[in-house]
Amino acid sequence: MESLIKSQHAQKQAGHSGKTPGTEIIPATTGLTMSSDESMMLKLIQQTHSPDAREVQVRGLLSLVEDILDRATLDSDDSNASMLPLPTDDKLMQSSMMSVLDSVSYAIDRVACEIAYKSLTGSDAHEITMSVFEHLSSFHWDGKLVLTLAAFALNYGEFWLLVQFYSKNQLAKSLAMLKLVPVQNRVTLESVSQGLNDLIREMKSVTACVVELSELPGRYITLDDPQLSRIISTIPIAVYWTIRSIVACISQINMITAMGHEMMNTQMDSWETSMLANKLKNIHDHLAETLRLCYRHIEKQRSTESLKMLHSLFDTTHIDNMKILTALIHPKEHIMPLQDGLTKRKVHLDVLRRKTVLLLISDLNILQDELSIFEQIYTESRSNLLGADGKSHMPYEVVWVPIVDPIEDYERSPSLQKKFEALRAPMPWYTVDSPKLVERYVVEFMRERWHFMNKPILVVLDPQGNEASLNALHMIWIWGTEAFPFTRAREEELWRRETFTLNLIVDGIDAVIFNWINPENYIFLYGGDDLDWIRRFTMAAKATAKDSNVKLEMAYVGKRNHSHREQIRRISEAVRAENLSHSWAEPALMWFFWARLESMLYSKIQLGKSDDHDEVMQGIKKILSYDKLGGWALLSKGAEIVMITHGVIERTVTVYDRTWKTHVPTKGYTKAMYDHHHDEVLRETGHPCAHFDFHITARSGRIPEKMNCFECHRPMEKYMSFACCHDEKLLDQDENYNF
Repeated sequence: MESLIKSQHAQKQAGHSGKTPGTEIIPATTGLTMSSDESMMLKLIQQTHSPDAREVQVRGLLSLVEDILDRATLDSDDSNASMLPLPTDDKLMQSSMMSVLDSVSYAIDRVACEIAYKSLTGSDAHEITMSVFEHLSSFHWDGKLVLTLAAFALNYGEFWLLVQFYSKNQLAKSLAMLKLVPVQNRVTLESVSQGLNDLIREMKSVTACVVELSELPGRYITLDDPQLSRIISTIPIAVYWTIRSIVACISQINMITAMGHEMMNTQMDSWETSMLANKLKNIHDHLAETLRLCYRHIEKQRSTESLKMLHSLFDTTHIDNMKILTALIHPKEHIMPLQDGLTKRKVHLDVLRRKTVLLLISDLNILQDELSIFEQIYTESRSNLLGADGKSHMPYEVVWVPIVDPIEDYERSPSLQKKFEALRAPMPWYTVDSPKLVERYVVEFMRERWHFMNKPILVVLDPQGNEASLNALHMIWIWGTEAFPFTRAREEELWRRETFTLNLIVDGIDAVIFNWINPENYIFLYGGDDLDWIRRFTMAAKATAKDSNVKLEMAYVGKRNHSHREQIRRISEAVRAENLSHSWAEPALMWFFWARLESMLYSKIQLGKSDDHDEVMQGIKKILSYDKLGGWALLSKGAEIVMITHGVIERTVTVYDRTWKTHVPTKGYTKAMYDHHHDEVLRETGHPCAHFDFHITARSGRIPEKMNCFECHRPMEKYMSFACCHDEKLLDQDENYNF
């Protein structure tokens, strides 16, 4: 594949304009700023540039050159050489390197001799640099730079090799004397080493960046972007100043050997090397930023491709679910991507082959209440399906897919890593072994196709990998595993069996309340966050039942808004302590009660049953709306729901003695209360119209386009509101319903 820098010359030759409409890859502020002199110099350099079709394996050659320079630019303490890793002894790699050198050794020797000769004859540094460009005109920019750096390594490496072996080897000693290397003048040697080290480091850094830019795939990075084209056009300037720095380094080495063992004044040379080092550092910083932005763009392009492929994969028929699961969880080779929740051992994806798979997708802020209820449902289902062999024969498997976006937050945060481990430790189902196994494009796919917005969703894949449900959590909360296989058809079938009774409201939550349901019992479910109202209401209601000689049970169910969690907990404790009524001690049960109600609402909306004639919809809408107003109550006789009303029910039961008491013998307890409440109390107080809040994090398809008020039956207006949740703890708890 043609690389980025190499394609520049081809596009220029073809007269490519370099201006194609599209997304700008690199901001206009990024790149090298050239002076007017450098702009003129760029034209001169480009006139020497005429690359042919030859390819130089610059990466391998650069590695060899860097190894030489790393060992030659040590401090004067020769023992430091032993601290560097030894080069590989792999014969195949050495053979490959020899083939590379065979094709370029002449060019390297020629450049080394050219620079050495002209620097000794007093030629100008610019003149020498341009001469190098002439000699290397047939190579691409990365090739010119690496070959020149190799020529320097040849010169500089020989110099330091003689210094290091002078006292150990007679041949090295004789050669050093012949070349006039001042091996006995340690002060001069240390001065040379310290003065050139910074410059050589910057030369290597800039060269590495240019080589890396040359390797960028033209498939993702093209010169169609004008800003990128402008930046790439400055690469010759980066190459120029790096070669210019190489010339300066060789000149200094030659000056030392030319003066023999005499002391030398290096003040002017030190100033030049410092200036060049600063120049190259600025160039490197710009190139490094360009690389960073290019890699980000490449990642985005690859993610876009992978995202399209993933969508296409889900639109294709498969014989099993393995291709789908592999694409989603993306296990690396030889990695077992799942952990078995029971054995805590890592396992392969094969354990899910041809099974219905429930993907529980969430971030790391999933509520413990939610996990607790989900685990209870899962465990009960598993125990109910135990076979004679003692093994569970569940027709589906659950996999928790933890999402951390961006994943870099997880990699650099030990607290997030500990949080992940703490969350998955008690899970009895399969879990993805690390959030890092979920690729960025997969997260994007989940947001686009499954409308994942950090709140948990439960995507159901059938044994062939087809999407049976984009979010079956609401079905799980309403019917538990009876909803299997969690399809729309199954959801409609289950609703056809249901009627709006107390059984539906409290099923699966609390056996105490469920056992109250018989034709002789009257039951009040109530909620709110005003303890004084609760005291007045419960005491008055119990007094009416006692006087009417009926059996009345009452249960406090809290409040939907969990931002009042601590307040509701204290109220619940007071209700139990003062024996006002039954109340749940476990906060998870209150969460579950409201989660089921919302699940019913969203299930009906999703099925298109949000009309005014659906009794379940009307009843749920009343409870959720009255809960926004404050206190509320639901009265039933056995399973039959008699009425749902807001806080004025407290006035109805308080005035019992003066009003509807006399009608109880003839009408009955519930009829007498209902008539007085509707004919007298609501006539004075009025019927409060409905009010609903739909979180924007909910799947957009589940927010109805229109909704009528259940009281006045007129169309409700739609508003956009913002709720302040500056407390992170509060934010995590505030109405975490997942629909």
